[in-house]
Amino acid sequence: MTPTVTPYRSGRRAGRHGFLQLLHAEWTKFRTVRGSVIGMAAAALMMVLVALLAGASSDQKGSPPVPVGPGGEPVTDSFYFVHRPLAGNGSITVSVSALRSSIPTGPANLRPGNVPWAKAGLIIKQSTRQGSPYAAIMVTGSHGVRMQDNFVNDTAGLPASVSSASVRWLRLDRSGDTVTGYASADGTRWTRVGTVHVSGLGPTAQGGLFVASPPSVEGVGTRGSVSTAVFEDLRVRGGWAGGSWAGDQLGPESPSFAGYPRNTSGSFTGSDGSFTVTGAGDMAPAVRETLPTGGTRGDILTGTFAALIAVIVVGALFISTEYRKNLIHVTLAASPRRSRVLVAKAIVLGVVTFVTGLAGAVVAVPLGERLARTNGVYVFPVASSTELRVALGTAALLATAAVLALSVGAMFRHSAGAVTTVIVAIVLPYILVAIPFMPAGVSDWLTRVTPAAAFAVQQTLVPYHQVTSIYTPYSGYYPLAPWAGLAVLAGYAVVSLAVATVLLRRRDA
Repeated sequence: MTPTVTPYRSGRRAGRHGFLQLLHAEWTKFRTVRGSVIGMAAAALMMVLVALLAGASSDQKGSPPVPVGPGGEPVTDSFYFVHRPLAGNGSITVSVSALRSSIPTGPANLRPGNVPWAKAGLIIKQSTRQGSPYAAIMVTGSHGVRMQDNFVNDTAGLPASVSSASVRWLRLDRSGDTVTGYASADGTRWTRVGTVHVSGLGPTAQGGLFVASPPSVEGVGTRGSVSTAVFEDLRVRGGWAGGSWAGDQLGPESPSFAGYPRNTSGSFTGSDGSFTVTGAGDMAPAVRETLPTGGTRGDILTGTFAALIAVIVVGALFISTEYRKNLIHVTLAASPRRSRVLVAKAIVLGVVTFVTGLAGAVVAVPLGERLARTNGVYVFPVASSTELRVALGTAALLATAAVLALSVGAMFRHSAGAVTTVIVAIVLPYILVAIPFMPAGVSDWLTRVTPAAAFAVQQTLVPYHQVTSIYTPYSGYYPLAPWAGLAVLAGYAVVSLAVATVLLRRRDA
C-alpha cells in the first residue's frame, strides 16, 4: 500500500520571521561550520596554486619573439615575398593563371590538395619586418579574390578559383597611406575590391608578388602545405626602384610559421613580367593552432576545475548534513516557509562562493601570468573588459555550481549521491572535451547542452573566418558566447532549485 503524503502546510504566520533574519541565520550556520570555511578557502587556494604551477612549469625561454601586428594582436607573418622598394606613390598590376597547392601524405610524399586560404597576389608592405602594416590583394584556394590589410581585415572580391581558363588580373594603387585594390576577369574591365588606409607605410615601402600557404586541417590536426602560383603580365608604374626583383621567405624562424613540407622550399623563377613563385606560411591573425606555445587566461585558471569540486562538496553538504544529523527539523520549525529556507541557503552559498571565486581569480591570474611571461610564454592579449569578464564569470561559474549542488543535495538528502551527480554533470564533460582526440562534433555538443558549457565564460581567443584552423573547446574556442555558456549552467541550477523547493514543501522533513 502506498502511503499518502500530505503537502506541508505551516500553521505559523508567514511574516513572523523576516527574510533578513533567515539569511543571517543561514550565514551563521555556514561560517560556524569549519568544513564549509575550509572548503571555500581550499577552493580559492587551489586556483592560486594551480595558476602558479601552470606559470612555473612552462618553459619557452629562448623562443623567437611572437610577431605582433599593428593592432597589438599576435600574427602569422611568414610568406614568400618577391619585392622591390616603392618610393612614394605607384601601382602594380599582374595576372594570375594558376595557384596549385600540395599537402604531405608522408615524410617525403606530397599530393595535390585544396588549401582554402592559400594566397597569391600583390602586396605593399612597410618593410620586410614581421608584423609591419600592409595591404594586399590576392586570389585564394577556395575563397575567390580577397583584399586584406593589417592581418585582421578581409574584404571579398570576385568569386571562383583561379585557373588557366579563369585567369584573374589584380592591381594595387598606392597614394600616400591609401591603398586601393582592383580585380578583373579580363584585364580590361576592373572592379574596385576595396580601399584601405594603412598608417605607417612610410616614404619607401616594399611591394611586389607573394605566395602564402597556411597549414591544412586534417581531422583533429594540421599539416604544413606549400603552394605555387604562376604570375604573368607584371607591370609597375610610379616610384618603383629599378633593377631585379629580390625573393625572400619572411619569418622563417617565427614561432607562428609551420614551415615547409620536407624537400620543399620557397623560391621564384622568371623574368620579363612572368614569374612562378612557391611559398608557405600565412599573413593572418595568429590562432591557438598556429601559435601552440602561446598561453591564455583560461590556461592559468585551470585550477577552476579543482575549485569546482570543492564548492560542489560544500554546496551539497550545506543541506544534506542537516538531514543526516536530523537538524532540518529545527531549521524548518524556526522558519515555517520551507521555500524561503532553501532560497536563503542558496543566496548565502552563492554569495560566499562568488566572493571566494572572485578572490581566487583576481589573485591567480596576475601571479600565473607573470610567472608564465618570465618563463618566455607569450600570453594572448585581452582587453580590460575581457579580463574583467573572465574574473567575474569564473566566480559566477563556481557560485552557480554550488547552488546546483545545494539543490541536488536537497532533492537527494544524501551528500555522496548529490556530489557524485553534480560532478558527473559538470566535471565529466569538462574532462571529456579536454581529451585532444575527442571528435569536434562531440566536444561541440557537450559544451552546448551540458553544464560544462559554463566554461565558455573563460574563453579569450577569437576565431577568424579567414583562418582555417581547429576551433574546439580543447583549443580554447567554445561554440557558445561566454555569458550564453554560463546561462546554460544557470538554467540547470534554476530548474534544480525549483524542483528541490517543490520536493521540500511536499515531503516530510
